[in-house]
Amino acid sequence: MMPGASLPLHIFEPRYRQLTVDLVTGTVPGREFGVVAVREGWAPDDDGIDGLHTIGCTAELRDVRRLPDGRYDIVTRGARRFRLLSLDAGSKPYLMGSVEFLPDAPTDAERGPDAAGLTTMLSASARAAHRRYCSTAWKTGDWSEPEDDVDAGNLPHVLAADCLLPMDDRQRLLEQTSPTERLRLVRTLLARETGLLTQLRAVPAPITTFAVETSNN
Repeated sequence: MMPGASLPLHIFEPRYRQLTVDLVTGTVPGREFGVVAVREGWAPDDDGIDGLHTIGCTAELRDVRRLPDGRYDIVTRGARRFRLLSLDAGSKPYLMGSVEFLPDAPTDAERGPDAAGLTTMLSASARAAHRRYCSTAWKTGDWSEPEDDVDAGNLPHVLAADCLLPMDDRQRLLEQTSPTERLRLVRTLLARETGLLTQLRAVPAPITTFAVETSNN
């Protein structure tokens, strides 16, 4: 989950059904919950906070459809990045945690007189890298370009959401607090992946990805 990016979810595990109910009824305020990535080879139910990356993103509940058997189809949108400080596995059926929010910290270059021009240039080149990736990876009609009004801070996250980037790369993007460096990073990552797709027609993934037992959700 990344700021500004949409994420549809199918909810069927009981603890996450309860989370959905709590979001809809206001028990969890703001219709917002946290999403953090699990470290490869770890399981947070067994390993606690050590099994999770500490930087995550909140997901804002945008739409909910309850199915006849009690499952849910929901649509969420990434909102705010946070640092996970502690984990509570006992208060609710689902994991709870305390966090501090993680705003961007612009560099000196991003505050200077040429900042707007630099941002415009990097945004255009990142969009071009995304266009090349999607044209190589997907069939026509399976993808679309981000709207023109997506701000430069969220643009790298929205571009990455369309692409099969390894988890470590997604985490690097999420943890980067400079909007300019984030644009440079996503441009580099998408160019690399496009080159791999062109040569191999495959997206690399760590072999351990296929050996780790994962949650149903």
